Formats: sequence, C-alpha cells, structure tokens
Amino acid sequence: MYFKQFYLGCLAHASYLIGSDGKAAVVDPRRDVDEYLAEAAAQGLRIEYVVETHLHADFVSGHRELAARTGATIVFGRKAEALIPHLAVKDGDEIRLGKVVLRFLETPGHTPESVTILVVDTEVSREPRMALTGDTLFIGDVGRPDLVASKGATPEIMAGMLYDSLHQKLLRLPDAVEVYPAHGAGSLCGRNMSSQTSSTIGEQRRTNYALAEMSQADFVKMMTTDLPETPQYFPRDVAINREGAPPLAEQPLSPGLAPDEVQRRMDDDSVVLDVRPAAAFGAGHVPGSFNIGLGGQFASWAGTLLDPNARLVIVADEEASVREAQLRLARVGLEKVTGYLEGGLAAWDRAGRPVATVPQMPVDELRAQMRERPGTLQIVDVRRAGEYAAGHVPGALNIPLLGLARDVERLRSPRLTAVICASGYRSSAGASLLRRRGFGDVCNVVGGTNAWIAAGYATETI
Repeated sequence: MYFKQFYLGCLAHASYLIGSDGKAAVVDPRRDVDEYLAEAAAQGLRIEYVVETHLHADFVSGHRELAARTGATIVFGRKAEALIPHLAVKDGDEIRLGKVVLRFLETPGHTPESVTILVVDTEVSREPRMALTGDTLFIGDVGRPDLVASKGATPEIMAGMLYDSLHQKLLRLPDAVEVYPAHGAGSLCGRNMSSQTSSTIGEQRRTNYALAEMSQADFVKMMTTDLPETPQYFPRDVAINREGAPPLAEQPLSPGLAPDEVQRRMDDDSVVLDVRPAAAFGAGHVPGSFNIGLGGQFASWAGTLLDPNARLVIVADEEASVREAQLRLARVGLEKVTGYLEGGLAAWDRAGRPVATVPQMPVDELRAQMRERPGTLQIVDVRRAGEYAAGHVPGALNIPLLGLARDVERLRSPRLTAVICASGYRSSAGASLLRRRGFGDVCNVVGGTNAWIAAGYATETI
C-alpha cells in the first residue's frame, strides 16, 4: 500500500493519496491539484477516485478539476446532494484499489453528509489500519456542529449526531487504528486542535477532551456553548464545492498596475491587500490597505476578513509573491484579484504618493506605556477566546480578530491602541483594520503575547 499525507499550513489542511497495484484515490484535495498528479505519476499510480469526506466550508476543493484531468470518479457521502456527477456512498460501501480497500462509515455531526474512510491493507490484515476522519474527529478535538448550511439542522441536532458518530462508530474501532483528519491547529472547523497531524484511536480516547466520558446531553451543551463566529466565506465555499470549482487555468493572472491606476481603483472601492510581513507593512504602506501576511495562515484569514465580492489589488515585494497570493486566495474562493502594484511600495513612494505607517511596539515599551499612560492606553488582544483565557497581558480587552470589524465600537478611537496576538501576525491584520476604520494612533505589538511571556512579564487568566 502507498499512502501519503499532503499538509498545507496556509489552510491547516490535510489531504491524502492512497494507492495499490497501479490504482489510487485522492481524499479531500485542495484547489490546485498538480502535486497529486505529479506524485501519482512518480509512484506509477492512476487516480481512479477523488473522495470527499464532506462538503468543505473552509476551502475550495479541486475535485472537479482532478476528475476532469484523470477521468476519476468523484465520491461523496449519500447526503451531500452534490450537483456534480458523483458516486454516493453509505455505511459499509467499499472501493477497491488493488489490495487496498476503502470502507465508508457515515459519521454525521460536523455536516449531515460527513463520512469516515477506513483504509484496509488486505496484504496485512482484514481489519482497518487507518481512519481518514475528515472533520468529524481531529487530533485533540472534534468538528464544530454549527457550520452546516442545511435545512433545519440546528447546532444542537448536529452535536447529537456527532456524539453518536463518535461513540457508536469511531470509538468502537481498535485502539491501534491510525487517525488522519482533514485539518490541524489553526483551522476554524474546530476549537482546540493539536499541531499533530495524525494519532491513533487509543491516544484520542485517552487525551481528547471531547471524547471524555459524558452523557450526550452534556456533550451537546459543551459543543454548542461559546462557539466562535462563523467566517463569512464558509457558506459560499460549501456552495462552490457542491457543484465543483472551475479549473484554476481559467483564472487569469492579475496585471501589474501603475500607482495612479491603483489609486483610481481604490477610489472605485477596490481593496488594497498588502501581503508583506508585519514589520515591512508597519514601516510603510499604501494608506487604507489591509495587511494579511503570506507568512502565516494567509488563505484562511483572507477568506475570514475580506468581503468575498471585493475587488482586490495586491501589494508585495516581488511578483512571485503576487502569484502565490493569487493562488492562495483562489483556494478559498477569492478570485476577484484585478491587479497588483507594479514595483511595490517603492514605486508608490517614487510617484510621490503618501505612505502610511503602523509603529511596531516591543513588549518592553508596551509595559512602560502601561505604567506611564494609565487610562489613556487601550490594549486589544485579537486572539481567540480560549487563547486569551489561558493568559493575556493585564488589562487587555479581548476582541477576536474574526469579530473585530463588527465589535470595533467597543474601542475608543482617540486613545493609543496597542494590538496584540500570539506572535504579531494577526495583530498586524487587526491594526490595519483599525486604521481603515479611522483609528489614528494604533501600534502593533512585536512578538505578541509569546514575547511578553518570554520577557518574564506577568499575565492574567480567566
């Protein structure tokens, strides 16, 4: 049996290639599919199936393009109601790839159509060796029950289904079965995912908080309490995946634009997206631009923070970064990139255009400001609620980045506003958002809460 996990950090997304005797299946493919094709060819495998564990909400799948380029059959759980031609599978159905069998379990809860794929290597045993759990069971967590855009499925109903799927199906598997989910730490499809990308049923039985012994009622209450806001692009990506996204080759490359043309497009409501690191953005940027750095989970945050219908103009240090940004944006269904600033910020500056800045504040300076300016400094922690609760700068107000645009009225504009996260990545995005909302005195805390703790400064917990 051949088995490979492809992990894409930008989306915290895992996909898989499984094969035997010249036949293969790809599970949960991302939008750009060339890597699967190259790997299959290198291993002497022909892709015969493209399997989706569910209709993904957090990224656009490449199932349609992969099937078109290989002749493979697309596979969904029977409740998916996918609009693209596909094979609908139910409990106990199997697909054979030479000596490997893919056996399906219906495991609803994250979505109604969710399936888990049991991988049986018949050369070794008739028992499953692996479980590809999609977004039903993560490492250290389970799928959220509130993301489904289906008829009448409340989070409580879905959480009840999830409990049954976990306890009546997955937890009945042997402890040695290896667990391979569709996402890892940073994905918004769960709340407490590990940075590990695989585990075993036994290890999860022992360590996963959501699998602890409890009643279904207690599980439902736990899974439906204090859920983070649903990113605005999720329902849109589900709809795209239901009918299949067009091939990436049909997406034109964005043209280079002169500074005057960039300004004209800004005046016509285009959004300038600066994909450079926080320090570069802080040192100088196009006024009113949004900073989401390519170095972090760029695609997820772009989908979360940007209007899916916005026309985008990219600012980067080099053209290769523009192309990379455009690809990553397409992975979450953001395809309205109308151009990029040719020559980068240097060209903007040479044209005599104004350049804005966001001061980068080290944690020792933040601590000094807290002592010197009590009552006139507001600290905004844009991490998720659980991160904030575990330890934060004393007096910091928690407004997660996902809801910052909506909750900005909780802040006072005239005050010095220090934005902080874990490392300085999300806080730079938050600072750029506040500047776009008219906050003039804003700074980004360099190194974030990690740097604060490393300096030995005290934190608060809740």
